[in-house]
Amino acid sequence: MGNGALEGAVIAVAGAGGPAGRATLLRLAEAGAIVVGSDNDPERLAEAVDAARYAHGGATVTGDTVDLLDPDSTRAWAARTEKEFGRVDGLVHLVGGWRGSETFTKTSVDDWDLLELLLVRTVLHTSLAFHEGLQRSDRGRYVLISAAGASKPTAGNAAYAAAKAAAEAWTLAMGDYFRKSGGEQGPTSAAVILVVKALVHDAMRADRPNAKFAGFTDVKDLAEAIAGVWDRPAAELNGNRLWLTEKP
Repeated sequence: MGNGALEGAVIAVAGAGGPAGRATLLRLAEAGAIVVGSDNDPERLAEAVDAARYAHGGATVTGDTVDLLDPDSTRAWAARTEKEFGRVDGLVHLVGGWRGSETFTKTSVDDWDLLELLLVRTVLHTSLAFHEGLQRSDRGRYVLISAAGASKPTAGNAAYAAAKAAAEAWTLAMGDYFRKSGGEQGPTSAAVILVVKALVHDAMRADRPNAKFAGFTDVKDLAEAIAGVWDRPAAELNGNRLWLTEKP
């Protein structure tokens, strides 16, 4: 199990308890990584961690209930991870959320208040907590999952698109930090954005058997793309968007 860049790598996964998190824990464990998942729902997190452990005997997969809206809690998670395993080679940001409206004029400021916390504040806290550890790694990666709507917002998705665009901008700024830290040799770590239209998983298909989910990315394919980030050079990835769906 594991024979590539992820063998022995220590990867933290924020938002590990959801369908995308579960698929990502499985894929990273399969690749030989040490996986440290976090979620604010301890029961959901435990189920995801157990599933990855059972699927890949011998894999090191742990879970940590972390409040990513609390900067101190997030920093403590980063420090604890690096202290326990001696290094940290990745942070995969899978914290999601969505709110929309019928029209632009019906947009609720409450939607922005919620999405700013889920989609922006958690990016700020995880990136600031993990950036030094990732820079110390010879294969550090910060991976943000974003949405095509950030590049082409629709009237009813103003709050969601704006939050995703803010998260992208923050991640690209982190990429500039990695670029400058790398000096003339170039970055050894990378901040990269994976862009999807939306995500789909088996339970969604079961609930809506006639739906086509056109342009959606299956969570298993997303997990594969996340794992593939470690197969590419940091300089090639850093500060870039990788599109897993058609550009709008």
